[in-house]
Amino acid sequence: MNTTSIPMIPLTPIPLPPRGSWPEAVHLFDEESAWAVRSALAAQRPLLVRGEPGSGKSQLARAAAEALGRLFVSEVVHARSESQDLQWRFDALGRLGDAQAMGAHHCSADEVRQRLDQRNYLSPGALWWVFDWDSAARQYEHSGGRGGQPQPPADWSPAKGAVLLIDEIDKAEADLPSGLLETLGNGAFPVPWLDTPVCAQTGTPTPLVVITTNEERELPAAFIRRCLVLNLSLPANEADFSARLIERGCLHFGSRCHAEVYREAARQLWQDRQAAASEGLQGPGQAEYLDLLRVVVTLAPTLEEQPELLAKVSGFALRKHPPAG
Repeated sequence: MNTTSIPMIPLTPIPLPPRGSWPEAVHLFDEESAWAVRSALAAQRPLLVRGEPGSGKSQLARAAAEALGRLFVSEVVHARSESQDLQWRFDALGRLGDAQAMGAHHCSADEVRQRLDQRNYLSPGALWWVFDWDSAARQYEHSGGRGGQPQPPADWSPAKGAVLLIDEIDKAEADLPSGLLETLGNGAFPVPWLDTPVCAQTGTPTPLVVITTNEERELPAAFIRRCLVLNLSLPANEADFSARLIERGCLHFGSRCHAEVYREAARQLWQDRQAAASEGLQGPGQAEYLDLLRVVVTLAPTLEEQPELLAKVSGFALRKHPPAG
């Protein structure tokens, strides 16, 4: 793939319209994260994004899809997730319920056979949608809409490609990242009850796979070696830290928030982070800062009232741990 065919990621605010369960938002790429996305596209490798909770890891994937004009598909990993869940799911309980209902109604053998055909209970997983949208859509319709369908942009077609977000992969056992790498490396996976495997389609861009981790569990070394890695972190000195937060706050709330509130909230958050770190605890971050600004903007009718309100509500958003002693 020629790098000249990989579009630049804009370093200006990217509006993110509501899509599926994701609310309206706005994202600003810095130069490092923009180049990380382009590098992952060029290498055709997953991009592993590390950072504390609320640092914008998940939103980065959504913003990359918006900037590239691609379909956005997301999957949140949990402790019981398996690599197969990213490929396909089978509703065994639904099939059992239908079998019991048909038995009670004394349906004919042909009716039972047609209704309980396994494909009726098979739903496409996230990898199926990004590898082969058309066959995933056909299977989705065949199953009666089981599992849900990603919401593409209005002018999107499979030829424009997809971005797949696999969120919080550190919550899963080691077999999930290992199985994910095998599937991405093969560009295909088998599905029971289908005659042919699901394959990445020729002529469509390789999906950009963004994987996030909160470092709750160590990831396999072999998995990390096969990824490009972006570390999202807040600046280590107070001046740069405050400037970064104020920039993000202004991006979301603009002139609706008092300038003094932007500065004072950042100062308080810095102090609370230092206090938490001294006790070996996770301190508040960007997410808490934006939550605090949202509280002030929502509850204070005028800009003049906002600084005084900040003092009353800041502890609810910033101090998350019980008081010492």
